[in-house]
Amino acid sequence: MNNDIILTPYFLDSKSPGLKPLRKANWQINEPTLQPGTKQERMVSLYRPLASMVSDSLKQGRRPISIAGDCCTSIGVLAGLQQAGLSATLLWLDAHGDFNTWETTPSGFLGGMPLAMIVGRGEQTIVDGIGLKNLPEKQVVLADARDLDPGERLMLESSAVHHVTDISNLIETALPEGPIYLHFDADIINPEEAPAMSYPALGGPSVEAIRKLFHFLKDKKDLRAISVSTWNPELDKDSKTKELVMGLIRDLI
Repeated sequence: MNNDIILTPYFLDSKSPGLKPLRKANWQINEPTLQPGTKQERMVSLYRPLASMVSDSLKQGRRPISIAGDCCTSIGVLAGLQQAGLSATLLWLDAHGDFNTWETTPSGFLGGMPLAMIVGRGEQTIVDGIGLKNLPEKQVVLADARDLDPGERLMLESSAVHHVTDISNLIETALPEGPIYLHFDADIINPEEAPAMSYPALGGPSVEAIRKLFHFLKDKKDLRAISVSTWNPELDKDSKTKELVMGLIRDLI
C-alpha cells in the first residue's frame, strides 16, 4: 500500500521547530495558522485540516501516516477515518494510558487525556470541534500503559477498553479482524534505549520487541492508518532516539 506521510510540527498548540527537519520532499505538512482562543480551540483549528488530509488520503486508496509531537493529534486522524467512512479498531501503543479526565489528572496535562476524549470521557471540546463521533470502548486495544495515575487506573479498569500489558501478547492473542488504526507513542520504548522522551517511564519493551510486533502487524493485519507521537527533539542531542524511532516506522511501512 502506498503511504501519505503527514507531518504536524506541533506539541499540543505550540510549534515544535525540532520536528520540521524530519520532512522529506514528498511529505505533506499540516501547519495552519491557529485561530485565537483557548488551547483546545487552537488545537481544533490544527486538527481540522489534518482530518481532511487523512480523509483525502484514504479516499484515494492510500494509507495516511501522521507524525506529530503529541498524542492528541490522534483525534484529528480518527476524525479523518470517520470522514472517509472507515470504522477501524484503534490499537494504542503507549507507556501511559492517556485515559485521564479533569477529575482524575494529578497534573492537569491535556496530553494525558486523548484516549479518554476519543471514547467520550471527560474533556470533549476538541472532539466536538472537529465533529468526531466517539469510538466505542470495545473498539480500543491499549497496549503497555505501564505508567497510570491512580484515578486513571480505576477508570480504565472499569471501562470496556481491552488493556494488554505485554505487547508480545498482541502477536499471540488474536486482534480483531478488519481495519486497524495504529497509534504509536514512542515513549513506549524502554528509555534505556530511547532516552529523549519528555515523560519517560521505567521499563517497557525493547526496540527489538516493538520491531517484531510491527513486522507481525505489517504482514498479518489490515493497517489502514498510523499515527506517531514522537520523541522530544530538544532532548535528543545525539539524534539516537530519532534514528531508533524512524527506523521502527520504516520497518512498519
